[in-house]
Amino acid sequence: MRRLFPVTDQTSSDQTDRAWSLDELAEAYAYPSLGPDGHWTRANMVSTLDGAAQHEGRSQPISGETDMKIFGTLRALADVVVVGAETVRQEGYRPARAREAFADRRAASGQGPAPAIAVITASLELDFSLPLFTSPLVPTLVVTGAAAPAGRVAEAVRAGAEVVVAGEGTAVDPARVVRELAERGLRRQLTEGGPRLLGQFVAADVLDELCLTISPMLTAGDAQRISGGPSVTVPHRLAPACVLEEAGFLFTRYRRI
Repeated sequence: MRRLFPVTDQTSSDQTDRAWSLDELAEAYAYPSLGPDGHWTRANMVSTLDGAAQHEGRSQPISGETDMKIFGTLRALADVVVVGAETVRQEGYRPARAREAFADRRAASGQGPAPAIAVITASLELDFSLPLFTSPLVPTLVVTGAAAPAGRVAEAVRAGAEVVVAGEGTAVDPARVVRELAERGLRRQLTEGGPRLLGQFVAADVLDELCLTISPMLTAGDAQRISGGPSVTVPHRLAPACVLEEAGFLFTRYRRI
C-alpha cells in the first residue's frame, strides 16, 4: 500500500509496498471530530475503469483483497450502515459483526460492539426470516415512509427490526433519513449503496464524503454506475482528501467543499 495524496513529510515513508495494518487503515479513514449535534455521512463504492459499479449484478467480482479490508474498516468505524433494499437482496446482506481488532477503538468513541444496519425500503418486500433481521448483534433498522404497507411494517416489527419513518409517502426523504438516524445517536453514517440509493443521497446533497475504490478492470456491458437516478441541476464538486494505491487499485476519498 502506498499513499499518493496528500503529500506530507510521511508520504515518502509510505511508498514501500507493504500491507497496512488495521490500525493504519482506521487512522487513514477516521471520521472527523463531530460537535454535539454533528453527523457525517460517507459512501463507500467501487467502480471499474470504464465506470461499472457491478459485474453480473454484484460488486464482489470487481473488488479485491485490500478493498474488502477497507470495506471492513469503514464498517468498523461507523455507527450505522445504510443500504438499499435491492442491494440487501442482491448481495445477501448479513448482520454486521463485532471485530476484536476494533473493540477498543469503538469503546473509546462511545460506540457499541458493531454498527447497526439500516435498510431503506418503500415496499418492505424483504425476507424477514433472514439473519439480518432475526439474529443481529444490534437490531436492524427498516427505514421507510409513513404510507408504507401496514402489514409489512408489522411483520418487520415481529421479526425484531426497528421501523424508522423518514418520509411522508411510501418513499423516504434522504435528508430526513440522515436526521432520524443522527437523532438516535447514529451520527457516523456509512452508505454502501446501491447506485439508486447513492443517487438519491447525491440529489438531496446529504453526502459529506465519498470513499471510491477504482478497480483496474474493464467490463464493458451495461452495468450501473455508482450512482443513478435523476441528474442534479449543477454537478456537486468534491475535494480529494486521500489517495492510496495497491496492486493497481486506487483507494480514494473525496469530501464536500
